[in-house]
Amino acid sequence: MTQATELVEGYRTGALSPVEATQYALDAIEKYDEQVNAFVLVDAEGALAAAKESEARWRAGTPLGPGDGVPTSIKDALWTIGWPTMRGSTMIDPAGPWDQDAPSVARLRETGAVILGKTTTPEYSWKGVTDSYTYGATGNPWDATKTSGGSSGGSATAVGLGMGAWSLGTDGGGSVRIPAAFTGTVALKPTYGLIPLFPASAFGTLSHAGPMTRTVRDTAALLDVVSGFDSRDWSAMPTPPTSFLNGIDDGVAGLRIAFSADLGFVNNDPEVEALVRAAVGVLADAGAIVTEVDPGFTDPIDAFNVLWWSGAAKVLSSYEVDDRVDPGLRRVAELGSAYSASDFLDATTIRMDLGTLMGKFHEQYDVLVTPTLPITAFPVGQDVPDGSASPDWTDWTPYTYPFNLTQQPALSVPCGFTKAGLPAGLQVVAARHADALTLRVGQAYQAATDWHLRTPTLEAQ
Repeated sequence: MTQATELVEGYRTGALSPVEATQYALDAIEKYDEQVNAFVLVDAEGALAAAKESEARWRAGTPLGPGDGVPTSIKDALWTIGWPTMRGSTMIDPAGPWDQDAPSVARLRETGAVILGKTTTPEYSWKGVTDSYTYGATGNPWDATKTSGGSSGGSATAVGLGMGAWSLGTDGGGSVRIPAAFTGTVALKPTYGLIPLFPASAFGTLSHAGPMTRTVRDTAALLDVVSGFDSRDWSAMPTPPTSFLNGIDDGVAGLRIAFSADLGFVNNDPEVEALVRAAVGVLADAGAIVTEVDPGFTDPIDAFNVLWWSGAAKVLSSYEVDDRVDPGLRRVAELGSAYSASDFLDATTIRMDLGTLMGKFHEQYDVLVTPTLPITAFPVGQDVPDGSASPDWTDWTPYTYPFNLTQQPALSVPCGFTKAGLPAGLQVVAARHADALTLRVGQAYQAATDWHLRTPTLEAQ
């Protein structure tokens, strides 16, 4: 399975072909997708045609950009010209019109990426696993009977099984990092506004777009392509002046790393905690100055739920809601519709206070590292693990949603496997706008380990 950065170098030298890379991805889709259900739409004919055009450009020495010819998929929550964006819902009219690309999709086309199709999501990306009435449930590359996580589960499974080197997901409370941890892949929730969004999410400024790949280096390369100003997003940041690949190999010697095993309020699976502690040891051995310390906040789950459930209520407010809608989404939308403006503003105050706390924290520590999740993947088709005391997905994702509230960059990298053969993830969090630093730490970890190179169980069969 070739990484995107390796593909592009191979295209440059003539050792590799965009057509061959695209056919490899399409073959993987044909071989595995029936087992894992990662795609809702595949355009093999269009992808091969685009790959042939890319190959001609490379031969002529005129590639469109650094992603020319890279096989890529798009979560079915981001607009794509000519393809319906169904968001896992039965309520959306597939007839469209579908006449605009989301900003990140437009940037992919401009660089010449080969867009294979669209990946699965739960209805309106509302929860931490990937299943919907419209498209069914998405399985895990390491065990198809386990969940891929969500809500960008289709994208994580796709890159995990070689169904394209890149995928674009979205993350409103962990939706690229949760499936990355469950599938042994890499994902970044960037600083809010770094990757523009259009149309705006009903979940407001919790929602980010994010790159999903097999390696940190590929994540940086994809971030280079899809970040940058777009006037359709009122909150879009200016285009970054340099590549996120610059300095990615500078290592961690001398960096001040805060390690929190539980944020002060989480109970971890013992195997997951042991893997994360071992990963922190790798960073210390590489020269980082590691301090075990909690950042000092209490669980902001109630504030997050007010904001998220209010978004769910907004999502359903323009539809005649019936039993075609995910019952969990209906339940939380009902909760969200009962909140007052005062409730919303109180939650926003907690959010702002948390952002201030983390801003001060990063004056003392360059990055914070935690588990990405306290558990590994549980059976597919369930919203929560067996024995959960709560029906809410936020109950088992305590490390991810706090950093949507603060809008900080947060990277998940694979850090090992349990005895059952399921991946665990290490999360690297930095101050707002320090996305390059999360990538640098993640790259240092991957340079010293090989978890990201392991072959998923389904592919090994």
